[in-house]
Amino acid sequence: MNLAQDELDVIVVGGGPAGASTAGLLALQGHQVLLLEREKMPRYHIGESLITGVVPTLNALGLRERMDHMGFQRKYGGSILWGSGQTTPWSFRFREIRNGKYEYAYQVRRADFDALLFDRARELGVAAVEGATVREPLFHGERIVGVRFQLRGESTPVDVRARMVVDASGQNRWLGRHFDLVSWYEDLRNVAVWSYYQGGLRYDGEFEGDLLSELRPDGWLWYAPLNRDITGIGYVTPSARLVASGMPPELMLDKQIAESTEVSWLTANARRVDIYRTARDWSYACTRFSGPGWVLVGDAAAFIDPLLSAGVTLAMRGANSAAQAVHEALIDPDKERDTMRAYEQRYREFLEALLSLTRFLYEGAKEKHDFHLRAQSIIDPAGQLPTKVAFVTLLSGLVRGDEAIELGD
Repeated sequence: MNLAQDELDVIVVGGGPAGASTAGLLALQGHQVLLLEREKMPRYHIGESLITGVVPTLNALGLRERMDHMGFQRKYGGSILWGSGQTTPWSFRFREIRNGKYEYAYQVRRADFDALLFDRARELGVAAVEGATVREPLFHGERIVGVRFQLRGESTPVDVRARMVVDASGQNRWLGRHFDLVSWYEDLRNVAVWSYYQGGLRYDGEFEGDLLSELRPDGWLWYAPLNRDITGIGYVTPSARLVASGMPPELMLDKQIAESTEVSWLTANARRVDIYRTARDWSYACTRFSGPGWVLVGDAAAFIDPLLSAGVTLAMRGANSAAQAVHEALIDPDKERDTMRAYEQRYREFLEALLSLTRFLYEGAKEKHDFHLRAQSIIDPAGQLPTKVAFVTLLSGLVRGDEAIELGD
């Protein structure tokens, strides 16, 4: 592909799961796509615990068998120590979904997983450029018609044009910041602190790869077995509570692990093998997801608290839906506005469903059955599904607008 040509079909900004998946899917439909990634692959990123909502996109990209061959830890469900009077974890299995196709997802090292997606986009014909920092959008009137980017180590920026521009820049939120679209969820202004540990225990059998979520008095812990020896452990609490405690985040994590019920015994003989990492105030959604010549996908559009492990699924579901919307807009430009509106509606329906259950779980002092009932009220108000099936369906990421993610399945 010659970047100096007059116009490409699509420019995708950001090479994470949302961007690489969108680019690859558009290439599969015959479009000329340029993918610009600021970093060099592979690069570190948090968010290792996947749910089965990613599987249709992996299938569409032809990557499911590779995921299995690469030895990623299979994740058949999750274990939860949550709710009033709960002293032992309770669990769910992805196969409990009615007519469910997918029994398992994965725990992954994001550096490896993201590189896999990025390399696959290249295989499919995408011009994937690393070390490319996008400086600004290019306009013709109100329509975005390209981007100006700069390669690392180069002094002269490069202008490229395309019929559509996809912002998949993650929490950099390139166009969201440019148009002042970012709206924060004030009740979910949280802070997370995490690290990686060697020697943590595992549950038996198909529970080995479970993500454990344990409710704590002022937050919750996650315990993510990335493989048989390395575990990611983190703690999430409101930012205001961390500030009020006067405690450094790393000491807060150590304290919560030591005082926990389940995580403490799982880590009795574990040792930390990485630095402490933190992130804060990350729950938000942009007030609109598209405009003339552009569309947002993944974290560039919205992100909610990691309680339901839905970040990568939001990105890859969104990628599948965005790729189809962009494809339709390229075929029939007169329908671009309506196509993008339909894309945003599907995206927001799924986002709002996750957000509603997340907020309910944060109330904490409920019985397990209450969580099942709440999930049913969100996705199945007519009560056609058993309550636990509704709960697992929502936690799987295979609900709301799923017709948009069945490409290649």
